[in-house]
Amino acid sequence: MSRLSDIAVTALDDITHLTFDCYGTLIDWERGILAASAPLLTRLGAQATPEAILRSYAQHEARLESQGWKPYRDVLRDVMIGIAADFGVPVSESESNVLVDSLPAWPPFPDTVAALQKLATRFRLVILSNTDDALFAETQKQLRVHFADVITAEQVRSYKPGHAHFQEALRRLNLSAPQILHVAQSLYHDHVPARQLGFNTAWVNRPSLLAGTGLAPAAVVQPDIVVPDLATLAARLISDGV
Repeated sequence: MSRLSDIAVTALDDITHLTFDCYGTLIDWERGILAASAPLLTRLGAQATPEAILRSYAQHEARLESQGWKPYRDVLRDVMIGIAADFGVPVSESESNVLVDSLPAWPPFPDTVAALQKLATRFRLVILSNTDDALFAETQKQLRVHFADVITAEQVRSYKPGHAHFQEALRRLNLSAPQILHVAQSLYHDHVPARQLGFNTAWVNRPSLLAGTGLAPAAVVQPDIVVPDLATLAARLISDGV
């Protein structure tokens, strides 16, 4: 099911740019995280379900990002240490790098590349991501589309749900918020701050092992558009003549 509100139909007439969260929206990070961490935890003797691993990941990532900026590769290391501690097993220094080392291989969702390419025929595309420049540069190779700009946590020295990514997008693009549609899976990281600053937002409510929130704390916010995947969003925006 997808929904496009009457208010959004009018507002979206002025949209020229789409800003995207990356991991969880374009990239299947649940799959990537589990492929990297679950075998390690099993080898170390931990008893951990996929859902429990992801809940632990989400809690530690949100906690660490709320403490102020440090490189995302350091966040990922500390997340892996935290996950292991939750399940009562220690990790070595090299083992703590498993998420960092695996991130470049985390796969796009099956619909991501084609949907981005379709959207790029009408809109300028921009990334707003809680990651480092070098890590996203490896991910970008898999997305196979041109981005008009890429704004990372490393550049703004802040993590979403802070406002810095969104404020920097307005500054760099020289646009007002109503000219942008922000596309993201996480209500907590993306939709709350984007809506606070006047952006239109599209919630890509992808299936998740953590139904309702995905890898994020719970949040209450009203997106303009709700779709189950990026392909549906592309079809709606292009066919609706937005």
